[in-house]
Amino acid sequence: MSILNHVRDIHNHEDPVFPQCLHPTRTSRDKSKWLTTGTPAFCRMEKVLSNKRVLKDVGKLSPHYQTSSLESFHSVILRFAPKNVVFPFLGMLCRLYLAALHFNENADRPQATTSAGEPLFRLHFPKWKKGECTAKPVKQPTFHYVDEILDLVFEKVFPDPGPYTDEVLKISIPEDLTAQFERPDKKEVIDHYVTRFSQGPV
Repeated sequence: MSILNHVRDIHNHEDPVFPQCLHPTRTSRDKSKWLTTGTPAFCRMEKVLSNKRVLKDVGKLSPHYQTSSLESFHSVILRFAPKNVVFPFLGMLCRLYLAALHFNENADRPQATTSAGEPLFRLHFPKWKKGECTAKPVKQPTFHYVDEILDLVFEKVFPDPGPYTDEVLKISIPEDLTAQFERPDKKEVIDHYVTRFSQGPV
């Protein structure tokens, strides 16, 4: 693996997929910064990185796409459409549209700054660090899409709602999931009910 070469100050590799390191070539005079083949530290590192599970996981990594932005979008959806609330199809669709508008507007927003131009940070206490504090950049969201929606509603939809109503009516609303099954007879369900204690028909 290229990383085992890199830690030994070897930056050209035999692997045609990754023939050399991507960092600029630098000449280091301090050899203590690099590991040496055969030392206990290098052997331990080689053992960890050569593990079959690690190699299998590395093979599944995407070199171009990561899922962090997708996970962020899912968290935005939960703010607009919480899982513990049931929405009708059109209501859910509208909330997904709003979540997409909010995410697209704020996905690459810059870090907030003070009046003097200094970047703002906030203290963060993650549970896994057991009380250790870290700093996280403060990023203020914007809601310009709300102004655009209000302008559209008051300037175009209210004066002539007909075309917009027609477009909404064209949306195909699927049946409820329960509509895929026949409703059973209530008495039969009760007859087959099993209590926790008797473990038999009531």
